[in-house]
Amino acid sequence: MNEQQIVSQDKEQFIQNIKKWVLLDSQLKIVNEKTKKMREMKHDLTKQICDYSNNHKINNKITITDGELRITEKKEYSPLTFTYLEECLQKIISEQEQVDFIVKYLKDNRQITTVPDIRRTFSN
Repeated sequence: MNEQQIVSQDKEQFIQNIKKWVLLDSQLKIVNEKTKKMREMKHDLTKQICDYSNNHKINNKITITDGELRITEKKEYSPLTFTYLEECLQKIISEQEQVDFIVKYLKDNRQITTVPDIRRTFSN
């Protein structure tokens, strides 16, 4: 096998890999859209079920065919953002320069890794 044949095979493999990648990306897009819709539906149903349960003083345990549902309360924490950190630091540190320094330090010293990636844009 000569060098030109090897290059031709490599190029064909590259093209096949691109086709597979696009197919998988398209399938993942569909799955993610369906997952998002299902999460929204589940969230709405959760609210309706919990509201009904609270309004009608229903037991917090509901037996279902493969186990049980428990209606509980859970804590949801807001994300830990730089804006939030800055707001908190301003409450405990009086000098804005120090707050700015700390926030800048945290931003500048985050661990960064660079990895190869492929970005897809859709033409309309």
